[in-house]
Amino acid sequence: MNQKVKNILLQLFKQYCGREAGSLEMLPLSGSYREYARMKAGEISVIGAFNSDISENLAFLSFSRDFRKMGIPVPEIFAQSEDATVYLQEDLGNITLFDFLSQTRSSEGFSKTIIDEFKKVLTILPTIQVTAGQQLDFSVCYPRNEFDKQSMMWDLNYFKYYFLKLAKIPFNEQKLEDDFQKFTDYLLSADSRYFMYRDFQSRNIMLKDGGVFFIDYQGGRRGALQYDLASLLYDGKADIPQSVRDELFEFYLDELEKILPVDRYEFMRFYKGFVLIRIMQAMGAYGFRGFYEKKEHFLKSIPFALDNLENLLKRLDFPVEFPELIQVLDLVAHSTFLRSIGRREHTLTVLITSFSYKRGIPSDPSGNGGGYVFDCRAIHNPGRYAEYKQLTGKDEPVQQFLEEKSEMPGFIQAVTGLVEQSVKVYIERGFTHLAVNFGCTGGMHRSVYAAEKLATHLMNNFPVNIELFHRELG
Repeated sequence: MNQKVKNILLQLFKQYCGREAGSLEMLPLSGSYREYARMKAGEISVIGAFNSDISENLAFLSFSRDFRKMGIPVPEIFAQSEDATVYLQEDLGNITLFDFLSQTRSSEGFSKTIIDEFKKVLTILPTIQVTAGQQLDFSVCYPRNEFDKQSMMWDLNYFKYYFLKLAKIPFNEQKLEDDFQKFTDYLLSADSRYFMYRDFQSRNIMLKDGGVFFIDYQGGRRGALQYDLASLLYDGKADIPQSVRDELFEFYLDELEKILPVDRYEFMRFYKGFVLIRIMQAMGAYGFRGFYEKKEHFLKSIPFALDNLENLLKRLDFPVEFPELIQVLDLVAHSTFLRSIGRREHTLTVLITSFSYKRGIPSDPSGNGGGYVFDCRAIHNPGRYAEYKQLTGKDEPVQQFLEEKSEMPGFIQAVTGLVEQSVKVYIERGFTHLAVNFGCTGGMHRSVYAAEKLATHLMNNFPVNIELFHRELG
């Protein structure tokens, strides 16, 4: 943010509250090109925003004022510059739903506490989509006033050129283009008379004073109900367990039916299609920001998107066939290169291994020795129950058991604290290897789960390579 913009923000602040700002603190950049600063004077705190894209700003400002009139929790707009490139908005704090999810999950797993926050969001979402969608001024939408064929093709070509081609995924361009046409025609047959938030994800939802608030809806337009639900529940790094997704999906439909009749079977069919196009849109963004612009933290989201895609491909039941598209997506989901791309090119490699004590503690292949060995055998064992014997710690029923019916959440919290200590020091001192081992009786359930959880946590929070190996799973 240049000094000229900062001066405009300071002038707007003084006009708004009649006092000079005592401080102006730049906030970290996110996925957009907008710039934000927190400005304070005594107890007064506001967020100043700068964006050179005036059309996008006008959409945000218009929607904000209309939402506020309708009682929808969004930031209040306090002031704006004459050219609408700079504006002041309410300070909703620093805690996003994603931040809350990450912090709570490290100690409790994906607990009822987290699910209840998502349900607060899904209680309001139908009102935003249906009720507010009937009253908003869609003439301010940017760049399109509806999620039409052109909008969909932009997203699909974004995926094709910035993800598939840069990731070197082979495809027949004509056949893929034909499938894009059929796929968009199918999605356009869904009811699309509603407000579509467009980027409805956990980082765009703020938590404050026990309530939820919504931000970054400047890309809103008319569209189908399913898209925003797909955006929230299949948000890559949020990594929501499938069983929780299913629960939240049903909860949303219950809330939606309070204001709109719903054919649940048809809703679900279209929902899977919108999940698919949302995942492809997100991958296009990861490719553009990560492969093309070389912003490595975007690459860290790729493994999560691949997991979502792999899970979804097993559950598709479209009435129309898209053979080239499905084949390409299957190649993406199982790409060894893409599975590793978000986890490489760091100084420190953390080798995380699950094992069975029956076969002994793993050796350290780096030759450095040291590291950690954690014994999971004091944790309630799902392997003692018939319904879990043939499953592993990578399967959702086992994960749910460990998170809700065992001592695992407290164990993971303690382990994470210890390992983080070493990771921070090792990074500072330029060390290259750290070994972390989790053992249990059979090496199939508790140790596998713990290794997966630690790997995900470290990958999301530290610039490290993660090598994850489940010895007894081969």
